[in-house]
Amino acid sequence: MTKQNVVVPEINTGKQVATAQKPPVPPSGYTAISRKKLLHNVEVNSGGRINSWVDSMRASSPTHINSTPSLSDDQTSWMVQHPSALDMFEQIIKASKGKQIVMFLDYDGTLSPIVEDPDRAFMSDAMRATVRKLARYFPTAIVSGRCRDKVYSFVRLAELYYAGSHGMDIKGPSKGSKYKKGDEAVLFQPASEFLPMIDEVHKALLEKTKSTPGAIVENNKFCVSVHFRCVDEKKWTELAQQVKSVLKEYPKLRLSQGRKVLEIRPTIKWDKGKALEFLLESLGYSNCTDVFPVYIGDDRTDEDAFKVLRERGQGFGILVSKVPKETNASYSLQEPSEVMVFLRRLVEWKKMTLRRQFRMRRQIEDVFSYLT
Repeated sequence: MTKQNVVVPEINTGKQVATAQKPPVPPSGYTAISRKKLLHNVEVNSGGRINSWVDSMRASSPTHINSTPSLSDDQTSWMVQHPSALDMFEQIIKASKGKQIVMFLDYDGTLSPIVEDPDRAFMSDAMRATVRKLARYFPTAIVSGRCRDKVYSFVRLAELYYAGSHGMDIKGPSKGSKYKKGDEAVLFQPASEFLPMIDEVHKALLEKTKSTPGAIVENNKFCVSVHFRCVDEKKWTELAQQVKSVLKEYPKLRLSQGRKVLEIRPTIKWDKGKALEFLLESLGYSNCTDVFPVYIGDDRTDEDAFKVLRERGQGFGILVSKVPKETNASYSLQEPSEVMVFLRRLVEWKKMTLRRQFRMRRQIEDVFSYLT
């Protein structure tokens, strides 16, 4: 059992236990796309061939599609299954009526574009301003595979919750939050004992992969990322062999894949879905009906969070993708620019709602004052 460093704020207790509630669904009458199930995790000690690793690397890193006037049949069918969150905005708002919306956002590919150099994945000033406004009205968390300190250096908003290393390093707002009791920051690190091992693997991979042009090894504190976005595809097999040669000495670590990145993580049962549940509990929404979590992400690792929301029957997931993918998300957006539009619409809707409530209170107060 791994050691845990946990500080959990007081949990609200007067709320009703959640009952089964299905998230909003797209129009019915269509069948799901029949597609070959892709490999989601590649275990180092499974005896699988290097070719399987490379096939999974290709599957997790789809090539960009050319812009065409019309969608293919598969794309059209997929969009029916996972309609645009912008097109379905009114239905989404209707489903959230009377509930507290809580926002969970991936970083790379969601708030910032995917770039060749992971150290230059900067978010725009416009996106930062949008997320800042979002956090004024809704509890907001960034859930990333990046090191928490690294993603914070990109976002630079102290009022947010940050879950780095796929949720293995969680911290709340540095100045406390109006959404939870007390001033104590949420802190959760379920894989602390793996830190020395992660450092060893990082150093070994730096040495082992230096002969592969374009390979970038990133230490994300509780996990190590091997980026192959700039690696010639002909060199992927060589890179996979290099990674496997290092990981075979570390049976307590496992390998999973994202968009042109190999992720080396501890084998504990913890992921972005677990991080989402932990943060909801920390905010006092673990077992209640008046919460509406929204998770927006673009990568395979975000599927754990999408799945949790479906199983809870609360809120929904939004996949950021231009191409059809197997997903547990309910809706889709094509790129970070659409994410920004969606977040801005949420903010404007909330502002209008608060204005209406304020006017109604004033009218009631005026009537009461007149009668008395």
